[in-house]
Amino acid sequence: MQRIRSLKTGWQLLKSSCEGAAKQVNTSASTSRDHSHPPPQGPGSFGLLFDIDGVLVRGRTLIPEAKQCFRNLVDSNGRYKVPVVFVTNAGNCLRQSKAEHLSHLLEVEVSPDQVVLSHSPLRMFTQFHKMRVLVSGQGPIVEVAHNLGFQNVVTIDMLREAYALLDVVDHARRPKDSIPSTKGLPPIDAVILFGEPIRWETNLQLIVDVLHTNGRPDNAWSTMRYPHIPVLACNMDLLWMAEAKNPRFGHGMFLVCLESLYKKATGYNLKYEALIGKPSVVTYNYAELLVSQQAERLGWTTPVKRLYAIGDNPMSDIYGANLYNHYLQASQRTKAQKKAKSGGGGVDTAAETVDDSLKMTSAELGGGSVVLGAEEDLPEGCSSILVCTGVYSRDQQEVPSEPTVTEQRVFHGHRDFRFDPSLTQPSFVVEDVKEAVELVFQQEGWPLE
Repeated sequence: MQRIRSLKTGWQLLKSSCEGAAKQVNTSASTSRDHSHPPPQGPGSFGLLFDIDGVLVRGRTLIPEAKQCFRNLVDSNGRYKVPVVFVTNAGNCLRQSKAEHLSHLLEVEVSPDQVVLSHSPLRMFTQFHKMRVLVSGQGPIVEVAHNLGFQNVVTIDMLREAYALLDVVDHARRPKDSIPSTKGLPPIDAVILFGEPIRWETNLQLIVDVLHTNGRPDNAWSTMRYPHIPVLACNMDLLWMAEAKNPRFGHGMFLVCLESLYKKATGYNLKYEALIGKPSVVTYNYAELLVSQQAERLGWTTPVKRLYAIGDNPMSDIYGANLYNHYLQASQRTKAQKKAKSGGGGVDTAAETVDDSLKMTSAELGGGSVVLGAEEDLPEGCSSILVCTGVYSRDQQEVPSEPTVTEQRVFHGHRDFRFDPSLTQPSFVVEDVKEAVELVFQQEGWPLE
């Protein structure tokens, strides 16, 4: 399995903490009877990954089929029949808050360990946790950053208050009389982009200032300072679906603006240390870890063999699930090759060719340098299921008879990801989340009721 070398320690710490939580849950669950579920009958076990916006809700409104769907997914004691993880590119809140909100809407218990927000994998990026980081976004971003492990956090508002002459697009914010003295801050070491901010012009200006000056925005711009300090971005969604009839701009659109401004001003491309959230592989690795821990808590003794990712956005949910499926296939091939070599057998050249065809860019993996290994049991595959209640709609897009449902002429993915139209093609297309879950249980030969 390909792993991000610089994140290995963080991944191990995260895994051990999850295992500790799983043991605590298992200990408490063992005091009551009939609370475990055997794995589904058939070739193996499976888990479900749910997107939220456009699948379960539209803005603040619950999609009606979602509530019935989750009633079917829990038993009479309210325990899940199979592992369920919510994987969303939202990031303007804490996992605890999102879990409480979902519990209220769906009327089933959702724990924080079942929620993957766009920024959740940043827990693994321990090499940045002691750096002074500038954070951009909205909501409780300081609390979010501290919760993820970042110890020295500077917000855009703190920056503009320290350097009153930097934010002048809004005339009302300009100094009225005398020029205020600069308070000064220690240099910024890295920039964390959590999600779309409220005042785009302020964030764009100050982030470019920080990048131009090597973290010292009171200094003069210099094109010699390249490459710039590290930038880590969460949530690449160009569009997302709320109550409006048409999709709304997402954080991916803010990133397009930032990249364009930096390129125009310097002549250089903005570089990312990491791109986190769907469709990056590191996000699905994180979600798979949570699925495996849930399977343990359910009393399953065999590894989860298949994942089903349900989403509404072809360029985020479907692309990401298919990209992760390619990653799993490449991992299986690598594992088979190592086994053949260790057993003294010949190397399958066809397998090597497939591995080459499934190679991914650093950005698609999540960022950083990668190392090849196969120390853990991974699922055999990940199937993508597209629902028609969000970004993708049958009312606006005709479904052809051939399997090219979501082939797009315009690439809505991130700049650093390849445009491979085949990755936007779902394994299945259904009307809503209830149909999606029914389809999965039918595929697995396990009764849902």
